Amino acid sequence: MTAVQGVVAPGFEPVGEAFAAAFAGLSEMGAALAIRVDGRTVVDVWGGTADSRDGRPWESDTPSVVFSCTKGLMSILAARLVEDGMLDLDRPLAELWPEFAVHGKDRVSVGDALAHRAGVSAPRIDVTRAQLLDFDAMTRIVAAQEPLWEPGAGWAYHALTHGWLSGEIVRRAGGVAPGEAFAAMAEAVGGGAWLGMPAEVAASAAHLRVGPTLDALVARQAAERDPGVVDWLDRAMTLGGALPATLVTDDDGFNADDVRAAVIPGAGAVATARAVAAMWSATVVETDGIRLLRDDTLDEVTRERTAGAPVFAAPAPWPRWAAGFQLDSDARRYLGPTSFGHDGAGGQVAFADRAARVGFAFVTNWMEADDSRATRIVDALRALV
Repeated sequence: MTAVQGVVAPGFEPVGEAFAAAFAGLSEMGAALAIRVDGRTVVDVWGGTADSRDGRPWESDTPSVVFSCTKGLMSILAARLVEDGMLDLDRPLAELWPEFAVHGKDRVSVGDALAHRAGVSAPRIDVTRAQLLDFDAMTRIVAAQEPLWEPGAGWAYHALTHGWLSGEIVRRAGGVAPGEAFAAMAEAVGGGAWLGMPAEVAASAAHLRVGPTLDALVARQAAERDPGVVDWLDRAMTLGGALPATLVTDDDGFNADDVRAAVIPGAGAVATARAVAAMWSATVVETDGIRLLRDDTLDEVTRERTAGAPVFAAPAPWPRWAAGFQLDSDARRYLGPTSFGHDGAGGQVAFADRAARVGFAFVTNWMEADDSRATRIVDALRALV
């Protein structure tokens, strides 16, 4: 078995065992798990391989791309603006961002935009690599787009465009660029997370690998695709060609330094599990002297805004959404009804739970589609808290 390093507090041994079991049969996988309860670290473990190309091991401070877990962290930033009276979730987004009002999007509320109801889940144009790397270029594309359905009347997962919505909301309402706002929040609880990876972090970042179930899923979807019909779910992930359908290849996509250095708030944060767990912990309880959100703010921002079948057909179960936060559901099981967070492509999971006063983060560089690694760890934690 893969050697696991780190600390597990007495009473949390089943969680540590579930983490160790996640490496079974995956000799080139690396991962880390961090859990806080009442602000106190109860699990901080890591193991495996950070880069299978040279065998570099995963260390205690190895950062990795956390994919859509980034959306949850951006939603914390938006929630902090709500708390400060600088953002109203029921206000039309176009009042903050006038350029967004075109093509009938003037009625989209900030809350709708954060809850995947804005109608711009995928671009109508083929996004170039240069545009992908340019935050301003992408916000202009999203603002100018004709919606794919009547905004507010339904939902579809804004796999990447959500980040340019949330990022521009943070910038317009808070007056601070999203990368800077993200950095300040991360530093407040100890650092170790970046939206726009610094060059000095590149050498220590984990190298991502696509596992067989993700490869098979993407191949099957490609084989079933009707070439005469636009596949909006595929375009939501690839942006029409700027990214591979798996989000990474051996040396491109989110394995490329220029992509990881760009501000891509829907999927691009690079972070340690320890940093992500600390931020989530600080939303529900004072953590290292910091509390990011008040309870009354959490009441507002974690209210369900989206549930049920999406606009573009996808098999049940379906997720539930608050103001950018993914809520507990059959599609993503957290600890229970007071949990809120966000998972990420390939197996990443991060969340907080108000009742259990938990902050949780599981991060891995081995990406699978049919994946129960984090689910089994969460199940083990649920039995204890």
